[in-house]
Amino acid sequence: MTTHAIADAGVLTARSVRHILRSPDTIITTAVTPIALMLLFVYVLGGAISTGGAGAYIDYMLPGILLITVASGVAYTAYRLFLDRQSGIFERFRSMPISRSSALWAHVVTSMLANLVSVAVVVGVALLIGFRSSASFGAWLAVFGVIALFTLALTWIAVVAGLAAKSVDGASAFSYPLIFLPFISSAFVPTDTMPGPVAWFAEHQPVTAIVDSLRSLLAGVAVGAEIWVALAWLLAILVLAAVGAALLVRR
Repeated sequence: MTTHAIADAGVLTARSVRHILRSPDTIITTAVTPIALMLLFVYVLGGAISTGGAGAYIDYMLPGILLITVASGVAYTAYRLFLDRQSGIFERFRSMPISRSSALWAHVVTSMLANLVSVAVVVGVALLIGFRSSASFGAWLAVFGVIALFTLALTWIAVVAGLAAKSVDGASAFSYPLIFLPFISSAFVPTDTMPGPVAWFAEHQPVTAIVDSLRSLLAGVAVGAEIWVALAWLLAILVLAAVGAALLVRR
């Protein structure tokens, strides 16, 4: 992005952030569902789930809850983008001397900020109910980097949904499979406890590599090859979604 485009995106990002600050219930709602799931699994179901000696169950399942938090949050990005399209504000922007991509980047940056706040809230609750990590400062930075990249990739998918949707319900419905995907992964139970075909899918879908990487980083243990698999998945999703969004805007 050029300096002019960055300045335009900054102004429009401030506009989007003000909208969120006027209705903070969006961030609260985004965090409530993952927190409720976390409490359900820890205090109701966790005692019946074996993680193969991987420590406290809250430590095992927190990475999956963080991904669900982001997947829930990006639905609001598609929703807000769809409303901007419907209100005609995109056409108004096109008549003004601003960068065409700045409106999209404003939604992307706002999504990043809002979702990372929601993730911080969920981590805070996890600490209150017993989550503990022996990760170093560098490992925490790596955790932040992976979650930020995951948020960025899913946000661009939300941009595609917001640009392509024909209704408000359609704009946010794309997030349902993303929220469901962690449940068919290693996020809540080891994949070797699943039936054969389900276990194969769980082991080869992107969420498992991301969750395993985050779990190793938070536990302060060496991260294996799954971190490279996770990064490859995230970068591929990011590139494909960004290209798809660019094509939709041009159309």
